This record gives sequence, C-alpha cells and structure tokens, in this order.
Amino acid sequence: MKLWADGKEGSAGAAVEAVIKEQVEEINRKVLARGERAVSALRSAEMQVLEGERSGKVYKKPGTYGSTPSKDTRKLLGDYGHKLRGGQLYRASAPGEAPARRTGNLRMHWKRSVKKRKAAGRYVSVVAVLESKEPYAYDLEKGKGMAPRPFVDKIKSKAEPEIRKIFEEPYT
Repeated sequence: MKLWADGKEGSAGAAVEAVIKEQVEEINRKVLARGERAVSALRSAEMQVLEGERSGKVYKKPGTYGSTPSKDTRKLLGDYGHKLRGGQLYRASAPGEAPARRTGNLRMHWKRSVKKRKAAGRYVSVVAVLESKEPYAYDLEKGKGMAPRPFVDKIKSKAEPEIRKIFEEPYT
C-alpha cells in the first residue's frame, strides 16, 4: 500500500524524489570537483618528488657540445673526471632514487584526468589519474636496462594525506 510516495506529479512523493535527485546531482558534482583537486595534489607531489639534486654519477648532457658551461656545470666539474670542452653537465640519479632531471621532459609531460564511473543507482565514483606521457617513464620506474629509479610510489605516498583530506570533507 502506498500512502504518499507514489511519484505522481504534484504529490509529496514526487517532491521528495525531486529533492533527492537534486541533492544526488549536487554531491556528484562535488565528487568530480574533488577528483580534480586530487589530481592537482598528485601533480604537486610529482613536482616535489622529481625536483632537487641527486647523488649519482656526473654526465655530459647530450646535444650541449660547444656551449659555455653554466654555473651548475662548473660546480660539477670536480666530480666529472674528464676535461670538459664545452657543453653542460648534470648529476644522474643513483639506483633507488627518483630520476634526475636531464631534459625536464619527465616533469613536463603528464596527462591529468578524472575518470567518472557510474556506481550503484545514480551515484558516481571517480578515479583521479596522473599519467606520464614519456615512453621511458616505465623503464625508469622498473629499471629496464638499469637499476630502478622508482618514483610512482613516492608520488602516491606524498599525495595521499592531501587526497584523504579532500575526500573526507563533508558534502554539505
């Protein structure tokens, strides 16, 4: 037996359904917005993990032959072990460290997205995705042809507290 929630236009049931639908849609919008904030937290963590000095060997940057040594290159000359006839130097990462920045491509080429999935009923769930578009990123992480230079778990663990905080905020 239905007392009032029959859903007919103008009934109390229809009014309740309209309010519920509106609230669900508002929460879904907030979930998506939080997914965008989570991706931003991942990107921020990625920038922090992939910045800074490393402790590996010193190498000459490919394609910099003949250029005047920079201030950073002059600091590395003592560790280079060879005579530098123009060009720039950089310090690579040691095994187990996050990759060093040589060209900056790994730090610059990331695709951000929030993938929306329909969950039970009218609700959505989101997956915040930060994906490297550099083909060698996987090789650095897993160590193809060298010792691994892991950075993915470091990015996740650095971003996790902020992401938890984002999704634990009340939806009111």
